[in-house]
Amino acid sequence: MVRVLATGTFDILHPGHLLYLEEAKKLGDELWVIVACRAMVNHKSKPLLPEEQRLAMLQALKVVDHAVLGDEHDMFKPLMDIQPDIIALGHDQHFSEDDLERELSSRGMHAKVVRIAKHEPCSTCSTGAIIRLIRINPL
Repeated sequence: MVRVLATGTFDILHPGHLLYLEEAKKLGDELWVIVACRAMVNHKSKPLLPEEQRLAMLQALKVVDHAVLGDEHDMFKPLMDIQPDIIALGHDQHFSEDDLERELSSRGMHAKVVRIAKHEPCSTCSTGAIIRLIRINPL
């Protein structure tokens, strides 16, 4: 059984998230998702929604077999528990595939890191785009 891992903030679920997760699932038999803890989100604005709500939304998706909350101090800790065969990165995630594989190897893990290139450039395919649309068109 090939275990695939996808990660992200998943603040406001949108079509881009769904496409990423569907493409990740195609890489193996079982899809695990790590939802980033608020404390670990440092590369962009902090999520608007609480961790528990973001996790519940991912757990409700048919494409996701297992969803867990990330660690507050070490993003690699849940990976050690999950032991994925493949880590799927989204087209716009800030990780370097090579750097991530080196860090995993240094921790005794040998997961293959794959970048999901497929994405849909649309006006509601990113959390930032949705927030901008709401600001432009308030209810």
